[in-house]
Amino acid sequence: MDIQNFLQFDDLTFTYPPVEGDIDADGKQIVPSPVFEHFSASLPGGFVSLVGQNGCGKSTLMLLASGRLQPDSGSVQLLEQNPALLGDEAKNLLASVVYQNMEFESEDKVSELLSQVYQYGTYKGKASGIRSSQDLLSEVIDVFELSNVLEHGLTHLSKGEIQRVLLAFAVLYGSASIFMDEPLFAMEDRQKESALAYLRDFVHKTGTTIYISMHEIDLSKKYADTVLLFYPNRDMALGTPAEVLTDADLEKAYGIPAALLKKKEDMTREQLQGEADLLAKTASN
Repeated sequence: MDIQNFLQFDDLTFTYPPVEGDIDADGKQIVPSPVFEHFSASLPGGFVSLVGQNGCGKSTLMLLASGRLQPDSGSVQLLEQNPALLGDEAKNLLASVVYQNMEFESEDKVSELLSQVYQYGTYKGKASGIRSSQDLLSEVIDVFELSNVLEHGLTHLSKGEIQRVLLAFAVLYGSASIFMDEPLFAMEDRQKESALAYLRDFVHKTGTTIYISMHEIDLSKKYADTVLLFYPNRDMALGTPAEVLTDADLEKAYGIPAALLKKKEDMTREQLQGEADLLAKTASN
């Protein structure tokens, strides 16, 4: 399969259903606008970062691509298959999904769950690491710093520990593609860097494709092969980080000066707008 034609959308339209009880000031049911309308695109494989404001369609695109959502009309082809038409096992082997802020109630030990995922997926419990001759399971435990939590149940893990376990699950299952929605949530900065470096190596050495959304633009610039930048009007720009993540394009995508984007994770939208207004006032004086 040509890496440049990894994912195809053909005249796709998708709208979330109305939420019961979600009414406007006149008491009328609010009907959501389409997230995608007659959308067509040919997207590449590799290590692809999705960048843009919350609510711009990043998560929805990944859920449609992986077959977890079905379009209202049009079609999706992932590695020349329509994932929405596959059974659960075939769909999971084609595309794994790491959802944003996942929660678990399992008391099973992390070590047991890692082994189960490794056994039931593509590798059937047998694969070499991508950086050394050690087994992939051992390598993943080291890379994602899981040694100290192997005997813990998932309900006893911190948010950051859960995210690292989820990354390990995604690698060990061995799907042909992995879609990750804000998977670095609550992880320390050094852990984010280590995880992204490993995931990029994993993509390059195994041929797996990973689509990942994350807030940190600097990390996309450093690690992504390709960036898909989402604009508020649903337009997109596709290219290398250097081509797409320019100050002008980022300001168009986020609606704030590029100088403020580094603060975006730690500030509310209102705070950011206040700083933007202050910058504009200062520049005019």
